[in-house]
Amino acid sequence: MKAIGVMLQVYVWMNNKPERFSVSSSDAAIQLDLISKVHGVSSAEEYFLSLADKLTDRRTYGALLNVYVRYRMKEKAEALFDKMRSKGYAVHSLPFNVMMTLYVNLKVYDKVDMLASEMREKNIRLDIYSYNICLSSCGSRGSIEKMEEVFDQMVKDPKIFPNWTTFSTMATMYINMNMFEKAVGCLRKVESRIKGRDRVPFHYLLSLYGSVGKKDDVYRVWSTYKSLFATIPNLGYHAIIASLVKLDDIEGAEKIYEEWLSTSSTYDPRITNLLIGCYVKKGNTDKALGFFRQITEGGGIPNSKTWEIICSGHIADERISEALSCFKEAFVADVSNKWRPRATNLSAFFKLCQDKDDTTSAEVLTGLCALIGLSESDGTINNDELSTEVDTADITDDNDDGENAVDDAQMFNQLESTLKD
Repeated sequence: MKAIGVMLQVYVWMNNKPERFSVSSSDAAIQLDLISKVHGVSSAEEYFLSLADKLTDRRTYGALLNVYVRYRMKEKAEALFDKMRSKGYAVHSLPFNVMMTLYVNLKVYDKVDMLASEMREKNIRLDIYSYNICLSSCGSRGSIEKMEEVFDQMVKDPKIFPNWTTFSTMATMYINMNMFEKAVGCLRKVESRIKGRDRVPFHYLLSLYGSVGKKDDVYRVWSTYKSLFATIPNLGYHAIIASLVKLDDIEGAEKIYEEWLSTSSTYDPRITNLLIGCYVKKGNTDKALGFFRQITEGGGIPNSKTWEIICSGHIADERISEALSCFKEAFVADVSNKWRPRATNLSAFFKLCQDKDDTTSAEVLTGLCALIGLSESDGTINNDELSTEVDTADITDDNDDGENAVDDAQMFNQLESTLKD
């Protein structure tokens, strides 16, 4: 975020010196995206409305559309997309890809089919992004046959060469359907498609090989990854530790955690959460607490999920006071206002309070939930508004969208490439 802020300051500086710098629509589009990331959607909208007519073209409209999709603002995205259609800006694949990304992430899969059909009707060529999104859409709804049909179409398209994302997407869908043999075949294809200095496919391979129970492959990919890069980012360590936890190779996970501690210059609570969560899940709250103390004494700052994981251990051990204290810490640590307590933890805490006849603690937690907008009805929380799936041993530990979500960053990367055209 700091780097993004610096980039935005550079653009603001350029804007204040019109005699020296001529701002293009490409510059405006990039600045709009930066504003959304630093100041939010409203500020991005204000900037868009302030642009001169010569700067409002397919690039700036596309940038605003991408902002709406990033923040899952379906109605605004649809309205803007309709306006782009009327202005003749929706004549290439990018805006369609952005909208299909939105619909996949919102699980409105029929709209993905409709947009793909519209592209074909208007002779707008589906690119690699379009096909990969369609694969994800078909697989996410459990239609493996349709997913394979889309892949066959890709293979027959002379201008399309399936990339590693294609096969990692298919592997994920096969895993979700317990078709592990086909998943492994796709993972082998992922390995053959890795190009240049791209680290991201290694993270997917580590996670997905773990999901199909291939521990030897996890270690093999990790070894290859380390041989190709002098340093491994936190995301890489998160991927390997999460995978080993999933495989119940706790000794191996702990060993690599120690390696991470010795090499990393930045603390990442998502990594420590993996081992704390593992200890708690196995019923070893004391080990989790000891590990937690070691982290905090070493200067590590726990995030909201860290506190909630510890809280779940206290709930399991029927320690109401300690659990409530952890809930309080979790609320305080939520500086981004994105964290929400798991419904299962809330239900377990309220049940424990009921069993122990502790209405005071239950009322305190209900009040805390109300402060972040969780609904209250007759002293209970509406579980429909709570996070219900957080697996501490999953690569998506801090990604609320889960494994089937389409990566919005891919769309802006594609957008950025068009800004240079």
